[in-house]
Amino acid sequence: MASSHTVLMRLVASAYSIAQKAGAIVRRVIAEGDLGIVEKTSATDLQTKADRLVQMSICSSLARKFPKLTIIGEEDLPPEDVDQELIEDGQWEEILKQPCPSQYSSIKEEDLVVWVDPLDGTKEYTEGLLDNVTVLIGIAYEGKAIAGVINQPYYNYQNNEKQKLREHRSEAKAGPDAVLGRTIWGVLGLGAFGFQLKEVPAGKHIITTTRSHNNKLVSDCVTAMNPDDVLRVGGAGNKILQLIEGKASAYVFASPGCKKWDTCAPEVILHAVGGKLTDIHGNALQYNKEVKHMNSAGVLATLRNYDYYASRVPESVKNALVP
Repeated sequence: MASSHTVLMRLVASAYSIAQKAGAIVRRVIAEGDLGIVEKTSATDLQTKADRLVQMSICSSLARKFPKLTIIGEEDLPPEDVDQELIEDGQWEEILKQPCPSQYSSIKEEDLVVWVDPLDGTKEYTEGLLDNVTVLIGIAYEGKAIAGVINQPYYNYQNNEKQKLREHRSEAKAGPDAVLGRTIWGVLGLGAFGFQLKEVPAGKHIITTTRSHNNKLVSDCVTAMNPDDVLRVGGAGNKILQLIEGKASAYVFASPGCKKWDTCAPEVILHAVGGKLTDIHGNALQYNKEVKHMNSAGVLATLRNYDYYASRVPESVKNALVP
């Protein structure tokens, strides 16, 4: 019976199934060939048919099941009737088998804020860099990110023509027995699941940073880290996945640009495995419903050795970025 489970665990179990449906929608839009791209504020700030359909699917599916939730999505969409086929009312039973951390067991629906990025890495999606793309559903309580779900629709994707012909099929493979797409989830105090935790080799300093929003502040901050290598990729969700899978040691973005829906879910996954995400000054990010959406003081995130990277942020960068 659903009633025997806490609100938080029911919400996470539902968000998992909803995120899986979202991933299928993202793949379907590519397979159908019409991305329906519109520019929002600039040529690098894009919205596609997948952004619109996925946000409608996630927000409507959550609101039907949890009508007292506050749901904040990236896309500013006019209210409209949502096609029934976009609604997902299932829940991932494996999550309901997990115990709810005691500090969250009495949370009420109306106490929670859900931050939704229907397609993180939209620009990369339009350019065919499909493994950069994630769907993000973050859950906050009293201003703190406490649970999150990340769907990576093109996990195991190989950027070749043979794969492109097959990617819309549920049985699509990208290697020995490799199913396309995955869903990662986590709750603070419980852990994070759906991936293999891996660390960058000791002593290696690999920075992951923005691919399409570079500027002098970003470059100065990255250079100050004295990196062995710099990865420039799309999507905040994707960069956090690089941290937890041993591809990068620190995510450095010394600029306004990313928003609360970009960081809420990834922050939970990172914190649940002992990592740390803050603004460039070291302040925790706030996720209450009244907060401004922009992370105006940038992002600094690591799986390990946070202090090493935080101590290297130049004062000139800190002075330029006001929280």
